[in-house]
Amino acid sequence: MIFVDRAEAGRRLAARLSRLRGQDVVVLGLPRGGFPVAYQVATGLQAPLDILVVRKLGVPLQPELAMGAVGEGGVQVVNDGMVAMAGVTPEAFAEVERSEQRELSRRMARFRGDRPRVSLRGKTAVVVDDGIATGSTARAACQVARAQGAARVVLAVPVAPLDTVIEMRKYADEVVCLETPASLLGVGQFYANCSQTTDDEVIELLTRARVAAPAVTRRCRSGPEPAGSTAGSPAGRGARRRTSSVQP
Repeated sequence: MIFVDRAEAGRRLAARLSRLRGQDVVVLGLPRGGFPVAYQVATGLQAPLDILVVRKLGVPLQPELAMGAVGEGGVQVVNDGMVAMAGVTPEAFAEVERSEQRELSRRMARFRGDRPRVSLRGKTAVVVDDGIATGSTARAACQVARAQGAARVVLAVPVAPLDTVIEMRKYADEVVCLETPASLLGVGQFYANCSQTTDDEVIELLTRARVAAPAVTRRCRSGPEPAGSTAGSPAGRGARRRTSSVQP
């Protein structure tokens, strides 16, 4: 299947997820490419839409290897096994974390401004991207959503390799994927129109979603949670800011 664009992919994904309509759901779009997909999912489910910005903590000199992630609210997820295997010193880890935290803060200021995030505490978080290639960002996003208090995490994407979908079940309670090719050279090959999504488009969609459904958004928002909140999920309880149970 070739999707016309991200909007069409989002509508098809929303149809697949229709059973979640009416439940306590928050849709989280990964910027930038995942956000037009997430907007359609949130519209179809009549659920609040928010942005989920995460930054992967890559091993020094091997940044494609994730040793953790940072997310909004002071959440830090650490793969202690990868840190040990790669021989990353505390000093080197701290330097990577500082760098990625700065970029996270910059992006959040750009996308969110002074708007509070929608609380995930006790809710089902539907994490949406436009597709998965390696899966490192999706893994980080699922871990951060759970650490922010989501009771259940559903990863929803239009396309991802079958082996990656199977792997992602370690990190999400459910993985919903429309197309599962044996291999995937790039997400763009499954879109007739895969033009780059701009920062301004993300901000416009986020604003439009909140204007269109203010009552829904208010009902699901309880204000900022304490930094590193992990309430609401077995994986989160006891993890605080640092989670060492992440699989490599």
